[in-house]
Amino acid sequence: MHFKFSILNSRKAGFTLLELLVVVFIISLSLAVITPSIWKSEKSSLKTEARHISSTIRYIYDEAISKKKSYVLGFNIDERTWGFESDSETRNFKIKREIEIRDIFIPSHGEISAGEVLIVFGPTGPEEPLILHLMKGQSEYTVIFNHISGRTKILEGYIL
Repeated sequence: MHFKFSILNSRKAGFTLLELLVVVFIISLSLAVITPSIWKSEKSSLKTEARHISSTIRYIYDEAISKKKSYVLGFNIDERTWGFESDSETRNFKIKREIEIRDIFIPSHGEISAGEVLIVFGPTGPEEPLILHLMKGQSEYTVIFNHISGRTKILEGYIL
C-alpha cells in the first residue's frame, strides 16, 4: 500500500488565520470611522443650526449696509423661532429638533432668556454686539456677532 499525499487533497475547507485577521481588521477600521460620526450627531445638528443663524446674521448685516435699508432680526425664545424682515423681504425659521435658544446677550439689555428679542440692523449695522447661546442636551454652542466688523464666530460651549 502506497499513500499518495497531495496538497490539494490534504487541505480542508475553511478560512485561514490570515483571511480571518484581514476581515476583522476591515470591520474594526469601518467601525472606527463610523462610530465618531454617530456620537457627534447631537453636536452636528446643533452646530448646523448655529451656522445657519450665523450666516443669516452676516447676510442681514451686509444687505442693510449695501442697500442702505433697515432690517429687523427677531428671536422668539419661548416658541423657538427666529427670522428677519425688511420692507422687501421676510423670512421665518423654526429651530430644529430638541435645540433650544438658551439665552441672548445684548450689552444694553443684559441676558434675555424668555420672550421676544428684536435687533435692528440700520444702514450702518446694529448698534451693539450680539451673543446667542444654543443648546441641545448637554451640548452648547455660542454665536458671537461683532457689530463693528459684521463678522460672526461660532464657538463650542457657553461663552459670554
